[in-house]
Amino acid sequence: MADSKFKGTSRYVATDDLMMAVNAAVTLERPILIKGEPGTGKTQLAEEVAAALDRPLYEWHIKSTTKAQQGLYDYDAVARLRDSQLGDNRVHDIANYIVRGKIWEAFASDVQPVLLIDEIDKADIEFPNDLLRELDRMEFYVYETKELVKATHRPIVVITSNNEKELPDAFLRRCFFHYIKFPDTETMEKIVDVHFPNLKKMLLKQALEVFYKVREVPGLKKKPSTSELLDWIKLLLAEDIPPEALRDSENRKAIPPLYGALLKNEQDVHLFEQLVFLDRRSRTQ
Repeated sequence: MADSKFKGTSRYVATDDLMMAVNAAVTLERPILIKGEPGTGKTQLAEEVAAALDRPLYEWHIKSTTKAQQGLYDYDAVARLRDSQLGDNRVHDIANYIVRGKIWEAFASDVQPVLLIDEIDKADIEFPNDLLRELDRMEFYVYETKELVKATHRPIVVITSNNEKELPDAFLRRCFFHYIKFPDTETMEKIVDVHFPNLKKMLLKQALEVFYKVREVPGLKKKPSTSELLDWIKLLLAEDIPPEALRDSENRKAIPPLYGALLKNEQDVHLFEQLVFLDRRSRTQ
């Protein structure tokens, strides 16, 4: 078994406050609720906690149509009806038609697992409250088979949210909360180094300057995230774009080369072009 404390991994740069938050949630035996901008590594955190602590990972990715019950189990009545029409003997045991959900799988794990409930805010507003009892007591009842399912080991529960809707107060009270701040330049350099260890310092410096300049543009509909920066650097390397092409100059294009990795809609591209044009005009006057 690996170290019982999360200290990040070789492929995931975790700040001190994030590591402290994860370990505090484990100590308190509460789910950790992770918020932050899209692309800041919320989902990947669960993967890295599992890898660092050498635990199995169960991932439940939430959609707008997901119901809390599906995390526990599903009763496949349609399959049972079909089998009864075919004369299959399996129909006599209803347990054959109970499909385990991710929470049940995590509860049944022989060692303490990590359970990811990803993007919980996508579901109906009542979804979080519907899981309160199960996550509190670490047990639930299967009415079809009259079975009480109890967790063999309390999972390390990582819940992510993109703030698409407010979560209920009763649910929030039961979680340990952490907001992943957008990485500063120093942290971002470490993140880039994990993915591109041989990146030349001058290209890294110029790329980060352009990236943060784009993020600072007021009125952007969608600011570029860490994952988009990594995609952009990958393209810069693939196209062999020199650092000089990223520097501010009179002859530079209005928007960065390969901007499609950073700016994701036409409004933001147009806004950026306007601001660069106004900046150039002010310099020439």
